[in-house]
Amino acid sequence: MKVDGDWRRDPLAQGVLAMLTDAGHQAYFVGGCVRNALLGVAVGDVDIATDARPESVTDLAEKAGLKPVPTGIEHGTVTVVADGRPFEVTTFRRDVETDGRRAVVAFSDRVEDDAARRDFTMNALYADAAGKIVDPLGGLPDLRARRVRFVGDADARIAEDYLRILRYFRLHALYGDVEAGLDAEALAACAAGADGIERLSAERIGAEMLKLLGAPDPAPSVAAMAQSGVLARVLPGADAAGLAVLVHLEGMAGVGADPVRRLAILGGEDTARRLRLSKKQAAQLAVLRDGIAGPQGVAELAWRHGAEFARDIELLRAASFAAPLPADLDARIALGAAARFPVRGSDLTDRYEGPALGAALRDMEQRWIASDFTLSRDDLLG
Repeated sequence: MKVDGDWRRDPLAQGVLAMLTDAGHQAYFVGGCVRNALLGVAVGDVDIATDARPESVTDLAEKAGLKPVPTGIEHGTVTVVADGRPFEVTTFRRDVETDGRRAVVAFSDRVEDDAARRDFTMNALYADAAGKIVDPLGGLPDLRARRVRFVGDADARIAEDYLRILRYFRLHALYGDVEAGLDAEALAACAAGADGIERLSAERIGAEMLKLLGAPDPAPSVAAMAQSGVLARVLPGADAAGLAVLVHLEGMAGVGADPVRRLAILGGEDTARRLRLSKKQAAQLAVLRDGIAGPQGVAELAWRHGAEFARDIELLRAASFAAPLPADLDARIALGAAARFPVRGSDLTDRYEGPALGAALRDMEQRWIASDFTLSRDDLLG
């Protein structure tokens, strides 16, 4: 079986492979690029696995006029930059010791060893320069069935790195067969190992959760996380019930996936800290959560926070309260987004000062909003 695509025929990618094979080494495309190409999904990063040791990769790259960057050299990874394009080249490895967060590895000459330490069978697929598939673990049937299955013993794979629990749910959201459901052995292992999530850093958990919630439809995976007890470990107090409704409404409204919007419907305690959100993401989440139960109408939301926030809050309200989206949603958003409060503080300095000035401005603002933004400056000042 062969795989093809522009990514495989790319002269830069082929050049990096040739750099290694011409020197007598094994070298294969590996992981996500092979998986996605076989599934007909867009290919992003192109990674390469080889039996060449990192020092050999570095030496060969320099001799070929390429730039080697030791991005993860202790784990066998050298990023080879060709004409500005990065290619991660990683030596075949086998795990020697793991603690649930990181692994001590030994380099290997065998692609079978490298495949055996990978997380999921659909990620343990390799392709040579001509696109011929190398499948050391028999992962192709799983890929064809869109079955996300751990390599070997699921409990052992999870114990090597507990982040694989969250990666499992993310990969199922992206590539799994929803109708077939989740692999029973994998789901049981995730539930059994859920306590280990506490060993992970907030940064790693947050990055994986945001990727999961950025999938086209993460609802079935997140529901399984809730049923298995994993969601409660990640976000205590979170409720997955409204996510499927939100995803449906997003489709009706023609808006794309937004992980933070979807976090807002899940709820949960201390989300920004637990997932180590950026300041921008934390501020966005706070506005969305406050808006769900807030008293402001959609036009006022658009005026205060902008059209995108207003639409998101209305989507969240509809999902939370099982209500339809307002029929005039677009018109109300447009009205509020275009509105400009006609009075300035300087217009009132001859009448008020200090706290009284602020109170007068707020009163006029509320009257103006209540008029559907129709009152003029003269109306308000008169």
